[in-house]
Amino acid sequence: MPGRPLTASSSDPSSDPAAELTFEAVLAAAEIVRTELAPSPLQAHPLLDRALGRPVLVKHENVLPTGAFKVRGGVHLAARLTDAERAHGLVTCSTGNHAQSVAYGARLAGVRATVVMPASAPAAKRDAVRALGAEVVLVGASLGEAAEHARARAAQTGASFVCPTDPRIVLGHATAYLELFGQAADAGAELSALFVPVGSGTGAAGACLVRDVLAPDCRVVGVQSAAAPAGWRSWRSGAIETAPATTRAAGLATTTGYPRTQAVLRERLDEFVLVDDDAIDDAARLLATCAHTLAEGAGAASLAGALARRMDGLVAVVCTGANASADEIARLAGSVAAA
Repeated sequence: MPGRPLTASSSDPSSDPAAELTFEAVLAAAEIVRTELAPSPLQAHPLLDRALGRPVLVKHENVLPTGAFKVRGGVHLAARLTDAERAHGLVTCSTGNHAQSVAYGARLAGVRATVVMPASAPAAKRDAVRALGAEVVLVGASLGEAAEHARARAAQTGASFVCPTDPRIVLGHATAYLELFGQAADAGAELSALFVPVGSGTGAAGACLVRDVLAPDCRVVGVQSAAAPAGWRSWRSGAIETAPATTRAAGLATTTGYPRTQAVLRERLDEFVLVDDDAIDDAARLLATCAHTLAEGAGAASLAGALARRMDGLVAVVCTGANASADEIARLAGSVAAA
């Protein structure tokens, strides 16, 4: 409900890249997130098992409000806003799902929000952000250009810039994996691997934080589009790197590695694979036909990774979002018709 007050925090986020990212902090975030969001299901789909030739569980984050896991970050952020943030509002940048997350959280907390999006952001996601009450500003051809403008706009207006890897956002996202590993344990399912899509890396970092405590034998594998490999390059080199983002999957279209999440991933991520955009489209088709699930490109990427990196045992993938663009739906319809 718009304007409903949430618990506030007067402390500012730490400047130390990973200082606040602990399992205990994930547990605290979960207490907040569960007051607003019901757990998303972790499900088996026999037709999907048959298509992969081995068992797989799907974490359906696509059923959450805004249609994506990132709403968890917005809900947690709303409860942890500083007094200055409440007074002067928020500015962020995004290609879509983070934008909706911050807009959703701002509406919960009753604060102003401005979202800077690149011109390439899908129209449906721009409209969704506006519907949640945030102002949308279109700037630049890439997320990097939008981010530069968003930071400048925050400095000029006195609003607070919310980085997509703000610790409050990362901890909110991590609650998806607290649920996932808890659900698997409750079902007596022992996971050999978990595949997680990587854009800014918040989900993969959160998965590692939880896995290390609840399922240390499970491998966490990051998956990124080969057409937007900045995170993969940063993970491999140990330094923050940039790369062009030409992927069709808007949720993966990051042009740089992010220090906060890379600090976690370098130490804890087991593997990192690149998949091409056609493979992501193929995975989206499988989710539609075998798991009754519409997935955007980023939401299908973890399944594409599981198809590319065959592993023994039970694996889990995460459908992180269902906000497919018109072009994605058209490609999906075409591939289904041709199958």
